[in-house]
Amino acid sequence: MKILIFAGSTRRDSYNRKLAHAAAGIARELGATPTVLELSDYDIPLYNADLEAEGTPADVIRFKQQLHAHPAWLICSPEYNGSYPALLKNALDWASSPVKADPQWSDGVLPFRGKVVGMASASPGSMGGLRAQSHLAPLLLNLECWVAPRSHAVGLASEAFDAAGNLQRLQNRQGMQALVEQILWAAGRLA
Repeated sequence: MKILIFAGSTRRDSYNRKLAHAAAGIARELGATPTVLELSDYDIPLYNADLEAEGTPADVIRFKQQLHAHPAWLICSPEYNGSYPALLKNALDWASSPVKADPQWSDGVLPFRGKVVGMASASPGSMGGLRAQSHLAPLLLNLECWVAPRSHAVGLASEAFDAAGNLQRLQNRQGMQALVEQILWAAGRLA
């Protein structure tokens, strides 16, 4: 099973990027084939309908292709002011926007429809970014994703990872493993 894992952050030392890489290791141990997508590898401008009218940027199409190619996803979202970051919202807005001139991508929901999506977060606070997840879930449901009922939040994230980027606390390793297992199980049933 292929699983796409990405963080809603491009910060070099982002806790959520660390969490995405730790989750990829867990997915690999479970026999899945993870792809860790870095949003910083995509030149996705701020969404603007006038810009879109000039042509959908090539990196938006590349992003749509990656989303579409994976039946299972795990999004690791930071929490900014009690919600998910603008970077993540912008990328998802572009990916859901139809490309009228392209028969494949004229359906804006195509990259999302039927994907099993799990949510995780890491934050320096004790709640670990749970509020970001509560805002992200309705967006994913609106895009016709199947949102995994299990999620995981890594609180006190400044102490959660060792020097190699592995999760140090057993509860976090077990929580992330249970989340990845559920995503893979559900995606396998829906495939």
